[in-house]
Amino acid sequence: MDFQLTDQQALIVETARRFVTTHLMPHEENIEQSGEVPDELRHELGRLAREAGLYAANMPESVGGAGLDNVEFALLERELGRVSLALSACVLRPAPILKACRGEQIERYLKPTVAGERIDCFALTEPGAGSDASNIATTAKADGDDFILNGTKHFISHADVADFAIVFAVTGVSDGPRPRKKITAFLVDKGTPGFEVRRMRRAVGNRGYHQCELFFTDCRLPRTQVLGEVDRGFDVAKEWLFASRLAIAANCVGRAERILDMALEWASSRKTFGRPIAEHQGIGFKLADMATELEAARLLTLQLAWKMDRGEATEALVAMAKMYSSEMLGRVADDAVQIFGGMGVMQEMPIERFWRDARVERIWDGTSEIQRHMIARELTRPYKQ
Repeated sequence: MDFQLTDQQALIVETARRFVTTHLMPHEENIEQSGEVPDELRHELGRLAREAGLYAANMPESVGGAGLDNVEFALLERELGRVSLALSACVLRPAPILKACRGEQIERYLKPTVAGERIDCFALTEPGAGSDASNIATTAKADGDDFILNGTKHFISHADVADFAIVFAVTGVSDGPRPRKKITAFLVDKGTPGFEVRRMRRAVGNRGYHQCELFFTDCRLPRTQVLGEVDRGFDVAKEWLFASRLAIAANCVGRAERILDMALEWASSRKTFGRPIAEHQGIGFKLADMATELEAARLLTLQLAWKMDRGEATEALVAMAKMYSSEMLGRVADDAVQIFGGMGVMQEMPIERFWRDARVERIWDGTSEIQRHMIARELTRPYKQ
């Protein structure tokens, strides 16, 4: 792997860093206080992102995206990770599984989403099926040429601003001694009878980036709303899961870079006992550990992206990058609070926000425990009798 950025990659980093600093960071404090991203601001930031070539950059050029490969995408996500998630979400990166759209779905969902005319959300998690996605209970029963959708989803990010949801439901059960649920993905428009979206109560972190519940009550969908093939929903979900976990890993690296920069600046200027606290071993060692873990996560994430581009990524490597980067961010944020001392938990400083926001990274898109399970399963598979 060549660690030197190409001219194209360096331009992506420079463009994204300038966009985040100029257009996103100035709004962080207002979003933190209000807990809302005003619609006019969201639309304006989307327009600016499209002008900068950053909007839907993960989608193919053939449908209007920038066609970034996975390394370029990881570099972009790393820069976007430096800012509040509520604001970085305005630079929309549609769910990659929309590339499974066929026929009229391309004109109704894929192209308008890439163009910024529509917003998608991904609806898999349920009250009884978080880490165990195969345990989802939402059903879609065939009724002639239609499906009748019933069930509940929750912790669905930005469903309140989305125009449609990509919903996973049980459409059958396989035969055999160990029956498995057959899962199908559906495209469900807001306003479809029997489909309701409600915001959940405010979370401790990521203010302005809302989690929602989705309710389906005898929601009738024509067969044309199936994304991919009937009973093969997880086939189209796999690409999303890989890309999403790469994005989270890269986001965590970007956020940790910003935190470390702030901690270094504070430790170099804050003085105790007549000298900067960075010169005290207790603080200097913390900074050294933070930088070392950050570098390890940065390299692990780039290696994952590189292997994804080569078609060599494994579930274990994806899990390693997501798990390690999210846990690294938690440790870096916690050490930064300690370095800032009392000011680290005051709202005058963004450190306390970074600390709160970091906690959920070890939970969503697969908990750290699930990531470890996947790593261990892959490691031990060759030794099974």
